Amino acid sequence: MWQHARYRSIVIDGDRRSAVSMAQSRLSFLGVCFMAAYIIMAVRLLDLGIVQAQFLNVTQNDNGAETVIVRDIADRRGDVYDRNGFLVATTLKTPSLFVDPSLVLDEASLLKSLVAVLPDLDLENAVDVVTADNRFGWLAYNITPEQQQRILEIGDPSLGFKYNYTRVYPQGPLFSHMLGYTDRDGLGLAGVERSYDDVLARGDDVVLALDLRLQHAVKREVARAMSDFDAKAGVGLVLDAKSGELLAGVSLPDFDLNEASTAKDWQKFNRISLGVYELGSMFKAFSTAALLELEKVGMDYTFDARKPLKVGWFTIRDYHAQKRILTVAEVFMHSSNIGSALMGQMVGGEALRAFYRDLGLMDKLRFDIREVGAPILPNPWREDSTMTVSFGHGMATSPLQMSAAMAMIVNGGFYVQPKVAKSAIDDKKAALRVLSEETSEKMRQLLRLVVVKGTGRKADVKGVAIGGKTGTAEKSIGGRYHRDKLISSFVGAFPIDDPKYIVMVMVDEPKGNKSSYGYATAGWVAAPAVKRIVQSMVSILGLPADQYDPDQDIALDVLPYIHEKPKKGKRLASYD
Repeated sequence: MWQHARYRSIVIDGDRRSAVSMAQSRLSFLGVCFMAAYIIMAVRLLDLGIVQAQFLNVTQNDNGAETVIVRDIADRRGDVYDRNGFLVATTLKTPSLFVDPSLVLDEASLLKSLVAVLPDLDLENAVDVVTADNRFGWLAYNITPEQQQRILEIGDPSLGFKYNYTRVYPQGPLFSHMLGYTDRDGLGLAGVERSYDDVLARGDDVVLALDLRLQHAVKREVARAMSDFDAKAGVGLVLDAKSGELLAGVSLPDFDLNEASTAKDWQKFNRISLGVYELGSMFKAFSTAALLELEKVGMDYTFDARKPLKVGWFTIRDYHAQKRILTVAEVFMHSSNIGSALMGQMVGGEALRAFYRDLGLMDKLRFDIREVGAPILPNPWREDSTMTVSFGHGMATSPLQMSAAMAMIVNGGFYVQPKVAKSAIDDKKAALRVLSEETSEKMRQLLRLVVVKGTGRKADVKGVAIGGKTGTAEKSIGGRYHRDKLISSFVGAFPIDDPKYIVMVMVDEPKGNKSSYGYATAGWVAAPAVKRIVQSMVSILGLPADQYDPDQDIALDVLPYIHEKPKKGKRLASYD
């Protein structure tokens, strides 16, 4: 009996423990549930109060590290204007069409009516939306006021409108690669819309350095060059040689910013600052400037260009072979690869690299939009590399980077920081001298000589003193250079005695035609396009077109170093 009572006592104690344990478990579970509910509520409040009031824009810096930028969102995104106050991007309140499928009486009749108003309507999607078993579905976004009126006239009670802000680009494709675009939620995805997203998102306006009038002129002439020579792509730009402001920047093919979501990658590709190319003989301006600046030689210093130059396993030849000893001036005027290679060898690899770095050619360009390509450099950089990059072979850069470096060469030797927005902060290097005024003056003389007597004669503009340099390079594809695939470019500066503007045109894979006698080189393709752009600029900007005096041409200063007989009866500016 005693044992039985003890047994019962033990059982009762066990039941109590079980009940207590169960109660504790339930309390713990309820506590976890309450805590989870509080956390969810806190997260939701944070989401509503902060995250949805600010977008987080994650970007990568040059080292690949992620940076989170908090965007303050205003009710309406700021506008963008060109330098003269013309509107190029704005935000409008537009209607989007929705349907309540439960109120649709006749699906077929409704769809027929909508297609008549909205010819681009995705009919397959519309059928799914109209016949869905719910109370809401989108049919079309950002319709026009005219379309909205016609839909109201349909009189179907199942249709309705919701209003939202939409980014609109009045100029369509004109500024596509520089201005950029946003997504449906207003987040900048490219160009100025991306790099100035924080400014625009808080409702502030941005004024560009770009000039709508010049943009039209540049686009017209680049498109003409592409059409005349059946080219794959093209670039045109106008840069202020002193301030670095980009006055025009065109990359073709382009796309309508209002339809950016439908554009192809090859249309969106920014060839102005993102694409890098071997630009050929334009680099001779930099190797020649390095020689004059660092070696202190005169224009009469000579280089033996009588025969091709054997360097390692390849041979350097001249396209316009003179087969004689050439002065510095003649090497530049005739665009001698041999002479330029010997110049680079004389300067030396280390000194030439340092000079190129001062011109900003060795590093990724600093620009106030983020679509920027890094230059491609010889790796490793050997002695033969020093010789080849001296005439533009084996080194690639963007058209904008090339134009900025050319601006430094001609503007008296001062550093130039390109910028697309007027509000861009001036770089601290702006007052930095990268080469002497004396060397800059000599280079202006040589660049003018190229236009009046050399390979750039088709860029000469009556009444305007323009200097420049041609560049024709074979494209490297899969490690092989192709003679039938060229990059033909010309970069000019004017007025050359005190340059204000840099104008560059690059044409990708032009094909020779009857008017060019089958040639697709820069002198035939790009130089005439620059000429036409300059002529338009004179008219648009009201520049003086009659101040040029051939008898005072700065190219006359280097004529004593040109050892060839001039054509009888011809003035300097009319040599052909």
